[in-house]
Amino acid sequence: MTPARTTPAPHPAPRPARRRRLGWPRRVFAQVLLMQLAIATGVTVLATGLFLAPLSDQLDDQAMRRALAIAETTASPEVATALRTTAPSTTGPVQREAERIRQATGAEYVVIMDTRGVRWSHTDPTQIGKVVSTDPSAALAGREVMEIDNGTLGRSARGKAPLRDADGAIVGAVSVGIEYDSVHDRLLGAIPGLLAYAGGALAAGALAAYLISRRLQRQTHDLAFSDISALLAEREAMLHGIREGVVALDRTGRVRLLNDEAQRLLGIGPEATGRPLEEALGSGRTADVLVGRVTGEDLVTVRGHRVLIANRMPTDDGGAVATLRDRTELERLGRELDSTRGLIDALRAQDHEHANRLHTLLGLLELEMHDEAVEFVTEVVGVHRATAEQVTEKVHDPLLAALLVGKATVAAERGVSLRISADSLLPDRLVDPRELVTVVGNLVDNALDAAAGTVHARVEIALRAEGRTAVLRVADSGPGVPDDRRELIFTEGWTTKELPSHGKRGLGLALVRRLAERRGGSARVDTGPDGGGAEFTVDLPEALSDEEPTESTAGTEPAPAEPADPADRAAVGEPR
Repeated sequence: MTPARTTPAPHPAPRPARRRRLGWPRRVFAQVLLMQLAIATGVTVLATGLFLAPLSDQLDDQAMRRALAIAETTASPEVATALRTTAPSTTGPVQREAERIRQATGAEYVVIMDTRGVRWSHTDPTQIGKVVSTDPSAALAGREVMEIDNGTLGRSARGKAPLRDADGAIVGAVSVGIEYDSVHDRLLGAIPGLLAYAGGALAAGALAAYLISRRLQRQTHDLAFSDISALLAEREAMLHGIREGVVALDRTGRVRLLNDEAQRLLGIGPEATGRPLEEALGSGRTADVLVGRVTGEDLVTVRGHRVLIANRMPTDDGGAVATLRDRTELERLGRELDSTRGLIDALRAQDHEHANRLHTLLGLLELEMHDEAVEFVTEVVGVHRATAEQVTEKVHDPLLAALLVGKATVAAERGVSLRISADSLLPDRLVDPRELVTVVGNLVDNALDAAAGTVHARVEIALRAEGRTAVLRVADSGPGVPDDRRELIFTEGWTTKELPSHGKRGLGLALVRRLAERRGGSARVDTGPDGGGAEFTVDLPEALSDEEPTESTAGTEPAPAEPADPADRAAVGEPR
């Protein structure tokens, strides 16, 4: 059986080589080079043409003026006397003088004629005694003549002047001709030199264009205009589409670029472009971070009510590009997590205490000591109720009162006595209770941290209204704040504590001062009233409204803000 013959697979036909088409180049440097060469060539040709166009007329004018000057020099009184006293002759004094002048000046001819137009001198002696071939009336009338005309010797540049005797009477005329071919030769002789200069200028321009194009090639990374256009379009889409703020500065600190997110985060508009950054933002930590006076990675700064994370990268031209990320929500969640963990620790300790109380109560009941059991329960409940009543008696806003009750529980678990000062009284007229909750929560948390572990640890809170201004004072028995750090502690990112779980600290007091200053108030720290610890005072103008409480709430005692269950009580904690 004959084996089947296999046909080898055909090789793919080779692709025809792509022919390089001649045309306009794509690269920026090549286009710029060609345009510069075209411009240099065009300018050189134009300049050469503009120079040559009037050159012929200038040479003609120079030849005619030269002929007229020779004619005026020849027309002397001596020649006029010889003309009147002698007859036309090839050897006469007039012919001899004319030939002498012609040979001395290089003129083509020097013709002296009388008033009838009869020649007394000529280059061709046979023409002496004959009438001239061109009209001499203008020169015989006393006018000087310059012209290009044809005569017996061909085309020439001519100058004619009247011939006057010693008394000024016209006795004839002098006509001098400059060979026109010599003028033409001068014109043609000037062209090679002119072209040489033009070629040298063109070569210098081409070399300069090449050097500039090479520099442009390096600066544009050998890109085409279409590539640059595409990069610019992608850059605009990227800068205005990303959710990070981008601020570009030049070497002098002026804003070169500000994308939409940066405008939103910094609270400035596109008019800031071209202005110094500090002029657009104002002085402060944000400007210091962006300009580069504060260095580091992931620098924390506060702008308005936003917490921002900034990173700055210098550029090769001496400027810088800074990126901004909005960390407000993350910071809030991180602080809530820290607060929740603190409350969990407090609840864990409270759970042990609650178990001990239940065991005690169970033992009293098993021993049938019913009166003692009732007294024990009354005492425990009374302590908690007294704390809640003390707070709600001084602070009528329910949200703020709930916060203080929760903080009192946490303070008790940490061994710190938290009390409301006797002169405190804050009505339920807060315009924005959450704002004051943020301020109080931050200051109380810091005070508890400072006082915990000290002898007779205590924190005292004073809240009062002065018109529409809310005044808050928080004093603690901690180590206090040194004089040289009393302004530094209000700076974003400054802290003496260990980093929390979310990795950032040093924002609480900065936010407190920012909130106060935004309302036109202030936040400051001094030594405690007893000469030790620290006392923070915050003024919040326009924090209370002019409206009085409604009839349903006026004159009634606010309900105790203490939740019945410790877990519910832990929920009132506000992020620091």
